[in-house]
Amino acid sequence: MTTTDFDRARLTSPPRIRSLRLGELTVSFVPDGAGRLKRGWLPAATAADWETLHDYLDGDGFLTGAFGALLVERGERALLIDTGLGPASLPDDPGNPLLGSLSGGELLDNLRRLGREPGQIEAVAITHLHIDHLGWAWSAAPGDGAPPFAHAPHLVAAPEWERRELAAQAGATADRLAAFASRVRTVDDGEEVFPGVRASFATGHTVGHTTYVITGGDQRLIAFGDALHSPVQVIHPEWSCAIDHDPTESEERRRRLVEELSRPGTIGYGGHFADVVFGRAEPRPDGRFTWVPVA
Repeated sequence: MTTTDFDRARLTSPPRIRSLRLGELTVSFVPDGAGRLKRGWLPAATAADWETLHDYLDGDGFLTGAFGALLVERGERALLIDTGLGPASLPDDPGNPLLGSLSGGELLDNLRRLGREPGQIEAVAITHLHIDHLGWAWSAAPGDGAPPFAHAPHLVAAPEWERRELAAQAGATADRLAAFASRVRTVDDGEEVFPGVRASFATGHTVGHTTYVITGGDQRLIAFGDALHSPVQVIHPEWSCAIDHDPTESEERRRRLVEELSRPGTIGYGGHFADVVFGRAEPRPDGRFTWVPVA
């Protein structure tokens, strides 16, 4: 696939279920909902930049962001990476320079469309402690008094959990974290958390932000969490998001990540990437890269 071989409207379309096969593993994006990011989310981008990159903005000038989870299956076994926004809906606040309207709540239905009940998920791996990745970790399932993954360990990077008080700034308050704290198991950098899946610390967005490297057959997929929020950052990795804990470190991580995503046999998973969540970084004539979907 080349940069012209896909419908560019997907860059601003709501997310859909997408699946890939990696050897004995199947990985699937499980949508939970979508939101709109205002231009203030990437404060280094100028009005002139957006004139050039208008394909990445919807008709109202917003970036489209997906919410959801990554399902990793090996036979009967299943791991979930993140849990989406959960059953929440927020209208646009004109006074908020970062976020427009947000809505979630579709994850459980979409998980079932993929043939999985929540009770079949053996573990939940968390990229970081922000509310749009934890919604179903503390929200009760419809008709039930408990969160849908209350039976499963929740895997969190040790440094992220040790500094969990910082998560309150992004809405993951102490009372919300308490809903699943008893199920948290901290993981170390490089630890295998599921067959073919290893945690890889990628701090910057948060103090313990974690990517998950999934290897199957002759391919690997990097589930990079919020190291990148939009495919436009593949072109401009120097654009840190407004809520990055350490913008300098996050920029360094992004640059290395984009280079890595351009290597043969490497696929990326961007959980916020509208309807282009799986893709690769392909070189452009100007020496930068662009995101090209693979599913």
